[in-house]
Amino acid sequence: MGLEKPYLDVPGTTIFDAEQSRKGYWLNQFCMSLMKAENRARFKADERAYLDEWAMTEDQKQAVLARDLNRCIALGGNIYFLAKIGATDGKSFQQMAGSMTGMSEEAYRAMMLAGGRDPMWGRS
Repeated sequence: MGLEKPYLDVPGTTIFDAEQSRKGYWLNQFCMSLMKAENRARFKADERAYLDEWAMTEDQKQAVLARDLNRCIALGGNIYFLAKIGATDGKSFQQMAGSMTGMSEEAYRAMMLAGGRDPMWGRS
C-alpha cells in the first residue's frame, strides 16, 4: 500500500520524493558525471553516444537532448543534478529556471526579487 502524498496537490510542481528518486536514478547519475571535465567533453562531442552509455529510458534521453528540463523533472530528474546540464551548456541556474517557467531570465529575476510566486497559487 502506498503512502498518502498530500503534497501532490501543488499544480505545476513535482516533488522529488523516493518514488521520483528511483525513477530518475540513472538520469541523475548521468548529470553528476558532468562534474568531470572529461565527461563534459565527451558529452558535448557526441551527446547521443554519451547518453547511450547510461541505463536511462529513451524518454529521459530525449528530454536531455531537447533540454526540456520540465520533462526531465517529470521523469525523475532532480533540479540540483539537472543544473549540471545547464552548467555544461554555459547557462546559469537563473537562465535555466527562467526557461522552465517560460519567462526570460530578466522576468524570472524580477519575480524572485519581488518575493517569488504566491505559495498558495493554483492549490485546490
